[in-house]
Amino acid sequence: MLVDVAIFLAAAVFVVPISKRLGLGTVIGYLVAGVLIGPCGLRLISRVEETLHFAEFGVVLLLFLIGLELQPARLWKMRGTVFGIGGAQVFATAAALGGAGLLFGVGWRTALVAGLALAMSSTAFALQVLGEKNELARPHGKVAFGILLFQDVAAIPTLALVPMLAGGASEHGPSPGLRALIVLGVMVGLGLAGRYLLRPMLRFIAGAKNHDLSAAATLLVVVGTALLMHAIDLSEALGAFVAGVLLADSEYRHELEANIEPYKGLLLGLFFMAVGMSADMKILLGRPLTVAGLVVGLTAIKFAVLWGVGRLAKLPARGSTSLAVAISQGGEFAFVIFGVAQEGAVLDKAIADLLVVVVTLSMAVTPLLFIVRDRVLARKDAGAAREFDEPSNEGNPVIIAGFGRVGQIVGRVLRAKGIAYTALDASAQHTDFVKRFGNKIYYGDASRPDLLRAAGAEQATLFVLAVDDMETSLTVAKSVLHHFPHLKIIARARNRQHAYALLGLGIDVLSRETFAASLEMSAWALEAVGLTTSEARSAVKRFAEYDDTRMRALYHLRDDEKALIASSKEYAAELQRILDEDANAVN
Repeated sequence: MLVDVAIFLAAAVFVVPISKRLGLGTVIGYLVAGVLIGPCGLRLISRVEETLHFAEFGVVLLLFLIGLELQPARLWKMRGTVFGIGGAQVFATAAALGGAGLLFGVGWRTALVAGLALAMSSTAFALQVLGEKNELARPHGKVAFGILLFQDVAAIPTLALVPMLAGGASEHGPSPGLRALIVLGVMVGLGLAGRYLLRPMLRFIAGAKNHDLSAAATLLVVVGTALLMHAIDLSEALGAFVAGVLLADSEYRHELEANIEPYKGLLLGLFFMAVGMSADMKILLGRPLTVAGLVVGLTAIKFAVLWGVGRLAKLPARGSTSLAVAISQGGEFAFVIFGVAQEGAVLDKAIADLLVVVVTLSMAVTPLLFIVRDRVLARKDAGAAREFDEPSNEGNPVIIAGFGRVGQIVGRVLRAKGIAYTALDASAQHTDFVKRFGNKIYYGDASRPDLLRAAGAEQATLFVLAVDDMETSLTVAKSVLHHFPHLKIIARARNRQHAYALLGLGIDVLSRETFAASLEMSAWALEAVGLTTSEARSAVKRFAEYDDTRMRALYHLRDDEKALIASSKEYAAELQRILDEDANAVN
């Protein structure tokens, strides 16, 4: 077992970073690593099915974490997306794929099962990629999650349908009515347990103040819920999601997330590798055109349906495209459905093996589709780039470059005192957003002399440089200094390095970002530990003055790391001496 663990870790450590460096993402890296060490690669791991079953717990943990982010009230608001949009996607996709199967001459039972199985997308793959790209909170990410959640629910009746098609449903298991009552009873029981059992248990364990015990309790909650769902033939991942939702309002939510996160990441990686191992690459090598055609066909049909569903959900064309890219692959539930269908003789083994390879490769295509999407959208954005606004010269004495958090506050203070200003920002989207709140702002590059002249730079007296990006800020500063040397510049510096660069240009009036706020917090901290307000304010003022003096004095050493380190030690000792003298003087 330790040898197998070492093989998995080594494959991940070497292959995944290469995949990320090539821009393919972690998912493809794990898939390729799985193929390399699996039966169709170096044959270092043979127990593929056992590994896949174990690694599916990573998907369970992922759904538990997602459930923790969704409070019941918020989930209720999503019901239209989950059941309306999600249902439309599953049934439309299953009908399209099943119809395609009938056209190729397969039996109606095979077409129905394959259509339903292939309509499912990969929750693990889609959420992982969307999470890496920070798109889960965007409108298309929320719709994608709603559809994936419905698919997890739809997998349950699909699995129940397969034995019926094989002719064995009526002889085994409870009747549909009794089964519905069992499911309802379990869900109600989970709700009561979450409120009256889990929270007191977590409170009791938290009293022990043992992190390992807390992590074990969190895993017990997830494993116990998954086992309960498995006992009534429901999705374990769905059960974990429900448990997460029940604890979303708990005061222990953040601790639960921190306890689960490390295990989730490792097990998801193992799951992706197990998926790569499970694909029979001999089928791909023996029938490459057939496999490629099926992968393209599956992805294209799901893409088209999802794009239409996205528009139905009132997503813009770009959002619908992103939705279709995110979940146009096959999913992990397809492997389970194919296995059950094969056991019931609803699917031939050859067809099942072929479809497993198709689903696996469709997952690998998803990150590539994201790369294509990003490049296509970037080209469209570049081609559709609008012209800069033409500022009107109103003779305002102040020009503000960069109208974000800092620039807006400066503008509001100036306006409150009746001082007119002209604001420029290089982001068209941000400019349009700020305009909606009644601000007068122009879309334009403040480093361009022609736009500055149009904005009245030749008549202005003050230039406020509030640009966020350091390189852009320095470019603008150089342009203003060269073309409008009469303008007094006060600048925002993101950090000490940015401040040194501005000082090097001759700009000596600057504000280091977060420095003033940090000083204010320091004063509050000193008061909180017993100093009087005057003592705290005096200490902070002395610190600020000394720090500013030292920063300017050390400007000439900015490129000498050893000298800066030595000076920092001297700075700390000198500052301590000054503050001690102040304290003694007060006493």
